Amino acid sequence: MVQPHRAERRLRALRPMPPHAPRPDLVLDLLARFGQQQICYCYWKGTEKLAAALGGDGDLDLLVSRADHGRAQAILLSAGFKFFPSVRDREPVGVFTYLGFDEGHGRLVHIHLHTRLVSGGPLTRHWHLPWEEAVLARAVSHEHLPVRHLDPASEALLLLTRCCLECGGWDPVSLRRGRAQRAAFATARQGLRGKVSREDVYALAAALLPDDLAVAFSDALNGPLPDRHSPLGRAIRHHLADGARAYNGTESALRSAGRSMSWLLGRFNRDVVQLPRPWNRRPAAGGLVVALVGVDGSGKSTLLSALTQWLSPKFDVLPIYFGTGDGRPSLVLRPLKWLLPLATRAAGSKPRVASHGKPSAAAPSFAYGLLLTVWALAVAADKRAKLAAAWRGANRGLLVLTDRYPQCESRRFNDGPLLERLPAVPGWLRRHERAVYERARRLPPHLVLKLLAAPESLALREPAMDPTVIRQRLDALSGLAFGGADIVCLDADRPLEEVILRAKREIWQRL
Repeated sequence: MVQPHRAERRLRALRPMPPHAPRPDLVLDLLARFGQQQICYCYWKGTEKLAAALGGDGDLDLLVSRADHGRAQAILLSAGFKFFPSVRDREPVGVFTYLGFDEGHGRLVHIHLHTRLVSGGPLTRHWHLPWEEAVLARAVSHEHLPVRHLDPASEALLLLTRCCLECGGWDPVSLRRGRAQRAAFATARQGLRGKVSREDVYALAAALLPDDLAVAFSDALNGPLPDRHSPLGRAIRHHLADGARAYNGTESALRSAGRSMSWLLGRFNRDVVQLPRPWNRRPAAGGLVVALVGVDGSGKSTLLSALTQWLSPKFDVLPIYFGTGDGRPSLVLRPLKWLLPLATRAAGSKPRVASHGKPSAAAPSFAYGLLLTVWALAVAADKRAKLAAAWRGANRGLLVLTDRYPQCESRRFNDGPLLERLPAVPGWLRRHERAVYERARRLPPHLVLKLLAAPESLALREPAMDPTVIRQRLDALSGLAFGGADIVCLDADRPLEEVILRAKREIWQRL
């Protein structure tokens, strides 16, 4: 196996991989701290989702009294959670997003901390339900789980109110998820019918609402499921409109249209163009550039995909591919990649440092040298653009994950300058290309995850690679310092699940 650089051996000794023994559950630890500090709180969504939310499958919505919200936020931070603010006030006033990393299961835990009960469309939750004190006063302890939650009457009233304010919207998210949302509300109401009576719902509603609305809510427990267009929906909106909405009708419609467009553009950007623009949430501490580097076959692309799937549902992640292989090519390189195989066969021998196929012992032909020069300049332009995008994204608060990263320490391998391989190329062209790689040296990633494996393992994974080239590239990779970046070595010969968990842990520590 390749011997790591001395500094990397020291890093590995300082950061041993923790064992995979179960750890105390992150959420249960948080709730225990809330109990010890006598925080007035409760889980305020449907109890049918409570077990899943405590297990990390879904968001955990906790309502905290206004008097205790400062202490609750301090407890969240001390328990290992981190604050992730939304972009362009997408979340309503009084709602804060915290994420925690459950190392035992390798998943993110999503906490919505509410100081206000808010409802409305998925993009414009501008209705305030001024019932926090009554709901918290009636909260009960779960009979099996260590958490406080709504009593059945409060749950029924809030469920029916949310149906009236959240179902039936015309924004793209409502149109996409509306049927599933109504089905979920109907299932939750069906489960509540055996726990609460019509009289209980009426008694609570009468204490909070006019009598006619209290009667309508008690009838809705068994009648047709209301939505915003139903008589009950119009009545509750009329009642709340006086002092419980953030915007009037005109501004609400304009904001809904604007946020719908923003949502569509954000999804298009995330899935298609991938510009360095924030659209969801970002770390409060700022953005990061994390580079995954390794020899072909070490699992960079697999790890990048796993990390993106882990993080992107919760906050903004920008994946960037700095290579020229099977990853996503840029518009500059795409036409050249289509023509490259044909041109390579026509141009003759490959240089000695070629990674795949059988490298030639002879010097590259004039035609191949000319082809490689054009290719190297196009690759340099591509890396320059991607390097600028990566750091713009980090400066805007995104987590940038890169597959490979340009470097100028090794002139023959591992994403270094290509024209160094052709002694006949004019010096000014070499300097032009090298300037891109020097810029990368001046802008080192915040974290470099080096994937190291035994040459024999890589040869099995990449049989088309020359074994001698594999060893040479591993030796070069071990010595790369990336401008003094924070480097962590990952043993790519370990099971994939362990490698992914270790990478998650290293990234989470720096968010």
